[in-house]
This record gives sequence, C-alpha cells and structure tokens, in this order.
Amino acid sequence: MIDRRTLLKAGLAAVPLAASPNASAQAPAPLELPWQRRIRRVGQLNMTEHDPVAMNVEEWADYWASLKVDAVLVSVTGILAFYQTKVPYHRKGKFLGDRDFFGECCAAAKKRGIHVIARMSPDLNWEDATQAHPEWFQRNAQGAFERHNEDPRLFRTCMFTTYMTDYIPAIMREINSLYPVDGHFTNAWPPLGSMPVCYCEQCKKLPRSGTPAYWDEFNDRVMYLWGLYDSIAKEKNPAGFYFANLGGGVRSGPNLKQLGERCEWFQCDNQGRGGDETPIWGCALQGRVCNAVQKGKMSTNVTAAWSTGTPRWRNIHKSTAEGQMWMNETLASGMVPYHHWVGAETGMGEDRRWMEPGRQYFQWTAKHDRHFTNKRSIANLGVVMGQRTHLFYAPPRGATAQQYLDGMYYALLEGRFLFDFVHEDNLAPEDLKKYSALILPNIALLSDEQCRQLRAYVDSGGSMLATFETSMLNERNERRADFGLGDVFGIRKAGEVQGTNGNAFYARIEKPHAILDGFTNTHWLPGAEYRLPVAPVDSPVLTVIPGFVAYPPELSYPPQPPTNEPAVVLREKGKSRLAWFPGDIERTMWRTGHTDLSRLLRNSIGWVAGADAPVSVEGDGVIEAFAWETEAGYAVHILNYTNPTMHKGWIRDFYPIGAQKVRMKLPAGARVARVELLRDETNVPFRVTGGSIEFTVPRVLDYEVGAIVTA
Repeated sequence: MIDRRTLLKAGLAAVPLAASPNASAQAPAPLELPWQRRIRRVGQLNMTEHDPVAMNVEEWADYWASLKVDAVLVSVTGILAFYQTKVPYHRKGKFLGDRDFFGECCAAAKKRGIHVIARMSPDLNWEDATQAHPEWFQRNAQGAFERHNEDPRLFRTCMFTTYMTDYIPAIMREINSLYPVDGHFTNAWPPLGSMPVCYCEQCKKLPRSGTPAYWDEFNDRVMYLWGLYDSIAKEKNPAGFYFANLGGGVRSGPNLKQLGERCEWFQCDNQGRGGDETPIWGCALQGRVCNAVQKGKMSTNVTAAWSTGTPRWRNIHKSTAEGQMWMNETLASGMVPYHHWVGAETGMGEDRRWMEPGRQYFQWTAKHDRHFTNKRSIANLGVVMGQRTHLFYAPPRGATAQQYLDGMYYALLEGRFLFDFVHEDNLAPEDLKKYSALILPNIALLSDEQCRQLRAYVDSGGSMLATFETSMLNERNERRADFGLGDVFGIRKAGEVQGTNGNAFYARIEKPHAILDGFTNTHWLPGAEYRLPVAPVDSPVLTVIPGFVAYPPELSYPPQPPTNEPAVVLREKGKSRLAWFPGDIERTMWRTGHTDLSRLLRNSIGWVAGADAPVSVEGDGVIEAFAWETEAGYAVHILNYTNPTMHKGWIRDFYPIGAQKVRMKLPAGARVARVELLRDETNVPFRVTGGSIEFTVPRVLDYEVGAIVTA
C-alpha cells in the first residue's frame, strides 16, 4: 500500500498555471454569524456557451432581484470560460469574443446587493488538454481516455491527479484576482451516488473502486481537496468559502458525517423527478439527510424548473405543480429554496414559463422568513441512515438498498410519524438523547463500536425497531457469524437468507398484541420476499409458515405443519421496547403495496415509539409533516401528497384534503400570541391546555404551515 498522504498531495509542484495574488493575506476574526447562514433564497441560470450573445445581463439581474434572492451562482466553469482567462487549457466559449461575461454578471448582481458564487465544473476537459497533460484524465481498463457519455468531445478528469491540485486552483486564484466573489462552487464533483472507476497510473495504486478500502482513500482525497479549495477561497476574502455539489440522498459518494463537520453550505443537487419511480417525497428525504449532518448550517436544494427525467428537455418548463411541490418540500424539510434554469437563448430563454412561478413563490417566502429560520427539529423518533449500507451492501437478487428505506419511509408517512434521520456515525449518547425510539431499516453494515453505541442507547431506556440483515456485516462489509445486535434484540441467526419461489412466506398469528391492532378474521398475514431465519423464542407473536408453490393452485397450500420460527421478535427490557423483523418487510411492502404489511409496520413503529409524540397531525389524506422551533416561535409544516402521481412524476394538479387537527406540546412557560397559516395568510383559533397547543388547519391544497408565534 502506498503512503496515502503522499498520494493525496501529489502534484503540487507540477508546472504552475497561475500564482496566488493574496497568498499572505491576513484573515480577520471570524464572523459571529457567517453570511451564508443568513440567506433564504438562491437563484441560478445555468449558462450555456451561446449565452454571451443571447442574454441581457441587466434583465437577468433584475429578475433575480425581483425574487429577493440572497445569492446567485454564476458560471465560470472549467469546461468553458466565460471571462478572458489566461489559464492554459481553460477554453473560452466560441461566442465570448472579447467580452467579460462573468464580470458583467458579477457586477450586475453586486449592484443589486446579491452575493455571487463562482461556479465551475472540474469533471471534464477537452482533447487538447489530454495531449498536453495525459496524466490529468481518467482511463478505462484498456488504458484509453474516458470520454463523456453524452458529448464525446469531452474527457473525464481524475480527482487523484494534479488536475485537481494545480489546474482548478489556478482558475480559482485567477477569479479571486479579478472579481469580488463571495464563494467558489464545483459542480459534478465529488461524485454524487457512486465512486469513480479509473485505471490511470495514480488510481492503479489505490484499492479497488467500490470497496470500503477505496472509500477511505476517496474520503481522504475529498477532505484534502475541500480544505485546499476553501483556503484558496479565503485568500482574498476571509468571509469567502468553498462548497461542492452533494445530494444523492443517503447514497452519497463522500462520507456525509465528515463533510457535515467541514462544509458551511450543503448543496443538494436533487433537482426533481421524472419518468422513473422516485416518489414525490424525494426532496423531503434529502432535507432530512442535510438536517442529520449539517447541525443547523446552510443547506440548499437545487430545484429545476426544466423538464427533469428521462428523456430530458433541459430548456422546456416542467409541470408547475411538480416544481412547486419540490419547493414546498425544500422549505418544510429545513433547506433553503433554490430556483434553477438552463440557458438564456432569447434573453431569458425561449420558454419563459419558468420565470413567474419562481417569482411568486420566492416573494411569498420573503414575507415569512422568520418562520422558515429554523433552530431545531421537533421529533422524538429517529431513522438511522446507513450510508455504508447504501454504498457497499449487496442485497438479495432484485433488491436495492434504497427500497428498504423507501418502504420504511412510506410506512412512516402513512402512520403520520414525525421523525429525523440520524447518520450512522452520529450514534453517541449526546446525538441520541432526544429520541425515544430508533428505526433501522436493514442497516446491514454496522461496526462493533456502532453496535456498542446502540446497545448503550437501549440500556439507557431507548426503544428500537430493526429489520432483516441489520448488523450482519461490519463497517468493512465483512459478514459476521451472527447479528452484531443479537444480544440487544434477543435473537440468534438460524440459517441463511431464504427467498421466494412461488408464494412468499406467511406469518401465523399466535397471540394478541398491539402490533396486530386492526387485523380481524384471519390467522395469517403476509410475510416478506426474503428473510434471514432466527432461532425460536419464548411465546412468539407471529411464526413463519414457509413459502410454497403458487401454481398450480391445487398444490398451493403449506406442505408442512406450522413452525416455531418467529416472524417477529418483540421484547420489553425496562423502559425499552424492541421489535425485530427477520424479513425485509419494508422493502416487500414498497414493492407490492400490500396494506397488511403497511399496517403491521405502522403498528410496530407506534408500539416502539410509544404514545408520547411531541407533535401529532390528525386528518384524512397522505401527508408528510415537519415541526421546527423557529425564530418566531414554532412551525408545523403539512405537505399534501394525496395525488395519483405520488409515486411517479409528474404532479399535474393538486387534490385538496380537509381539516387537519394539530396538537403540539409546548415548553414550560411558552406563551402563544397567535397561530398563522402562512399559505392561507390568515390566523386560526387555538387552545392551550395541559401544556399543549391545539389548532385546526381547515384545508390543505398542496402545502400549509401553521406558524405558532410566541410572545
């Protein structure tokens, strides 16, 4: 194994491309509250090569000013330069001429009091650069340069080469020397949902891509480059900073725990959904990821007004309702909304339908900023997000790691539970003390230390629900002989993963229990597509009837007597309630939509969580709810997902739901002055009794916020 630190810093002495004009600048004392934590709206027109002859800069700046944005991202890019660069191999666009397009945009935004972020893309460059610096680029297994899959004129750069330590810093320093930018941003790096596969000379020295050992090297490199770029951003302006394109939900390339501690601005590139089966709550899920790692620091979500999905039309407006719901989720989940379009063409685009919805939405948020300035989430249920499981776990045939999370998420929404995400590396007592229960949706990879932390959580009175192969592998993706959390749940592995050939297994009801509320007139319930058998336990609630043939129907009956293999293991230990499902119940529910599985999951979550929820929202419809302590008091957000296109985009229209009764516990001594409905822009009656406030939201079209203003 090579020395990692030597590799990470390789190339700093390569041929210099530009010098720093302010390398020795003295930084003043840090700001008490960095400016980026005060922004409430962000805008971006993703500029094309043609825009220098198509876009009216003043119209562009006036538009963003009318949206009351606090910051705009303006393209500098490492693919095409929008200014008169002197950095070798930083190609100028063919329509740029002698114009300083970036400089004009920067000046126009600054004149209107808008912060400017210089946007660049370090992932691609042109063929002339491959000839001069072949060491900069990714190689395939045959040693050839990796071309971009959409435009073969461009070649993929390698993050482990001097391209990242010499070429990109040269552009950043040139920008610093010319313009008063407030920050630097890189698009398309680090990779969002996977790690690069490269066979260049540098990468040949690394462990195989896609392994935990490679991830260690990858994360070290990301953190090194992040620190390098951030230091360059601060050379001219100590209040400046660097940030990168992240997102990807739980399946993010870099270690989110590490980046959450380092980065000031978590930029989520979760632009929308399209023809795939991404559920409408995909943006809210991303917001939960940000809240889990950012601890109150800035997070934004790039909401595309263009037609996301496959195929794409990047210059055509998407459904207004779809884009609006994505914005709603951004706000509700605690992120800052970010309006995005591609290309100016004739002024501000051939299709200008994108402009007015963004203006109206942002002007509405500007009237209520203090209600969207959050201090903390109000939830006492935590869902552990297993980033390593999403990156490395090999699920059974036909399964994906995302399906386990999607199924559990859906059950939580149907049960109207308020919950936070908890990153797997944030399981210390101080991280978990606010939660009465934790949910582990097949978090297969857990280290010995993480298992110890979860054991301590239960010993201290916390409750827990887990499924399938949770803790069967360690953090290196190495399989254990038995469950790492086996002693916590009172379970022991009793076989290998069992799949389905015909009928999936059944769960036989052995005795009454709270998790079976609502099930009548049946002895059987559906099981799951896959299960990992566990040893018999005393007095089981559900037992396994192994699957059997589904066809021909004459043979579709159990060929053996009932077993004593548990289909769920329930345990009470002091104040703790523990539930273990040996099957992939959440994933099976997600794939089949079976209502029995949903009810069983919801009942089980409710049993482990207990009845002491800090916030409840009662009413009809499928909703997602968030509750925050805010600058003005408190806010309860209600997102209405009741829609025929809830599971597959796009939303075409909204379907209103009726009255939603909200109840929230108040801290001792809290005095409520009024309750405002921010979308309806009216006040509603409320009642404070027994330390809780109650009020009713009469109707929710797409989104409503009950803002509780304290005196």
